[in-house]
Amino acid sequence: MEHTSLIIMVGGASSRMKRSLQAREEEDVMNQIPHKSLIPVGKQGRPFLYYLVTNAVEAGYTKLYLITSPENVAFQQLKDQGMFPEDLEVHLAVQQVPEEREKPLGTADALQQCLDQYPELQRTTFTVCNGDNLYSIGALKDLREERTVPHALISYGSSGFDYTEERIAKFAVMDISSDGFLQQIIEKPKAEEVPQYKDAAGELRVSMNIFSFFGAGIYPYLKNCPIDPIRDEKELPKAVGMLVAEQPKSVLCIPRSEHIPDLTDANDIQLFKNLD
Repeated sequence: MEHTSLIIMVGGASSRMKRSLQAREEEDVMNQIPHKSLIPVGKQGRPFLYYLVTNAVEAGYTKLYLITSPENVAFQQLKDQGMFPEDLEVHLAVQQVPEEREKPLGTADALQQCLDQYPELQRTTFTVCNGDNLYSIGALKDLREERTVPHALISYGSSGFDYTEERIAKFAVMDISSDGFLQQIIEKPKAEEVPQYKDAAGELRVSMNIFSFFGAGIYPYLKNCPIDPIRDEKELPKAVGMLVAEQPKSVLCIPRSEHIPDLTDANDIQLFKNLD
């Protein structure tokens, strides 16, 4: 089945980034920019999203779906102003906030709403990822490769990251079977638990929230995903955990070892200053 659709979740509130800002000019930037993916970076001052989309096009994706908040004027303007390649089909999906809530219902809900608004995605295989990580062309290509199982994700070797151990400890780790299938995603495990999740080569495998799903296969788990009692959200990793619990060997783990540039706080902005 053709796999040329990429969904990028860009509707977050950027709260951690805003809390980390110290310089007045950076505060002004974030007050005017609704999401981290629109922060200007690099030599040309292009939105961060530009570089992720460029990698996606190089990897062979021809359809782009951006999951945004209702206040998505900035993304519509990017589309209207021709920031995206002409041969890239671009769609905006809006994650509505339930009337009884003040904030969105989480990433599992975001993806479900996207599939509700674009039902063709339920009949195909697609990739979905965060809008504040710069995934490589290679990783995006890997998820487009033909496979014998309906779903996959990239399992990153933590030794390939250029991050402090403290920051890596905040990532979700993966419990992977000996034949390469996902068994569980563990959010922020306790330090004493981490060694048990290392693979045969002694590598700790980390999820950076980039997945490939067959739409109809993941949809019921998005819809039935429970609300996390601490975060008060329906989280995509939880939906995936429910999927693999019911359907073992349905999610293939594709190993890679490389650094993933990430926008979490203000200091990260400077790391992209040399992008063309």
